[in-house]
Amino acid sequence: MLLAKILCFALTLPLQLMEVTGLYGMYKRLFPLLAYNITFSYNDKMHKTKRNLFRNVGKFAHSDGTLRLLEIGCGSGANFQFYPYGCTVVCTDPNPHFEKYLRMSMEANKHLTYDKFVVLSGEDMKEVQDESVDVVVCTLVLCSVSDVQQVLQEIRRVLKSGGAFYFLEHVVSDPSSWTYFFQHVLEPLWYYLGDGCMVTRATWKDLEAAGFSELHLKQIEAPEVTLMIRPHIMGYSIK
Repeated sequence: MLLAKILCFALTLPLQLMEVTGLYGMYKRLFPLLAYNITFSYNDKMHKTKRNLFRNVGKFAHSDGTLRLLEIGCGSGANFQFYPYGCTVVCTDPNPHFEKYLRMSMEANKHLTYDKFVVLSGEDMKEVQDESVDVVVCTLVLCSVSDVQQVLQEIRRVLKSGGAFYFLEHVVSDPSSWTYFFQHVLEPLWYYLGDGCMVTRATWKDLEAAGFSELHLKQIEAPEVTLMIRPHIMGYSIK
């Protein structure tokens, strides 16, 4: 494995040079277009999984039916179709170039009310007030943040007492699998192509240590998606 990792690392040297010189920023402008198109394929393959994940979001609504939902790393709005009718959505993402594609998803999902789109990282959501949302959603995002535990603490801060955090994340595979081998060998290259995506994170450990009062977590395999991201975790935790 070590030799294969060295060879893969060598392939990323031009990309590392682009990052150092600032040229990698051009890819960050292109990435939202790539992600928007990949979303359609991923949603088709994971439609049933996402529908099951979000099936009980409505139970966290208030007695008058209102529900305020914050999506971290919203990207192009791939989850909007799964949210309950009438809920108010606040969108955040560190990449401002997603906004064009986010607006397109908003137009296609008029059953929701959209509050605002804020450009910020999950580690520092100071523009979102303490205990101001009923539900937080984060899908395929914790793989690319710089500090998973800090993001989870920010989620706990902005959630109202009794509110829920929903997640769907790809994670590292079992060490005995070929997937595990390729994840560790190809991660340096995948990191740049996926705009900071790490495929070797055991994110369930971070969730277990985050201090939520309840954690409902399930590990699944997504056989129809790319080998590198087949192992997933899904579920929700309650503050």
